[in-house]
Amino acid sequence: MIDKNRLCSLAKENGIILDDTALDRFDTYAELLVEWNGKMNLTAITEPEEIEVKHFLDCLMLPKYFNLDYIQTVIDVGAKANDEDESPRNELSSRYVDDYIDSLSYDLKQQIESAGLDKRLTFLDTAVHALGLEAQLIHERAEAAGQDENYREKFDLATARAVAPMNVLAEYCLPFVKVGGYFVALKGSNDDTEEAKNAIATLGGEIVDNISYKLNGTEPRSIVVIKKISQTPTQFPRKSKKISTKPL
Repeated sequence: MIDKNRLCSLAKENGIILDDTALDRFDTYAELLVEWNGKMNLTAITEPEEIEVKHFLDCLMLPKYFNLDYIQTVIDVGAKANDEDESPRNELSSRYVDDYIDSLSYDLKQQIESAGLDKRLTFLDTAVHALGLEAQLIHERAEAAGQDENYREKFDLATARAVAPMNVLAEYCLPFVKVGGYFVALKGSNDDTEEAKNAIATLGGEIVDNISYKLNGTEPRSIVVIKKISQTPTQFPRKSKKISTKPL
């Protein structure tokens, strides 16, 4: 499906070494993505080279720019139709990783629309088992899960990829992060971090890095690293409607 040598070279150019097992997993995932995309609208990106760059390489920028050595628990929050859509969604899905596996886990940030969420979670479940990963898929609204004691402030790291404007995204994600942990947002060309500073501070976060780069030398991207320095006030996250209509 994918060109393993090409992906290996792209990763190596960014200081990331992919062994044969990782490359095989990426290839398996690409095949599953294209197969399942014929059954449901998962992504508009289905050509092998585009998958390698816009799905895999883009997600591999996380371990390039953020040290994952001490990360044990990760939650990935996301619900959107495609990589360029940054509009907020009323329903989000999360992935809980008991132990950080390796950089391959980040290619599971597969876009999930609110409509037909069960089917898309079935796809993710299929992918998790096919790749031999240990992950729990949670079918829940992010604002509800963020108030659930089973998930609230339980994670070393929360990640999200182009899900919503930063002030909205912070309210969805920071409640999951332990004090001393991190929320890392992988953003597109629309970097609205500066406008979200007050929201991030209100939610107990502090921006510690904002890295701009060009994916494969052409497409502008940014990775925003936010450290959780204090507990999120109990009133957050609010109901979805209030988050979207009256963002912090």
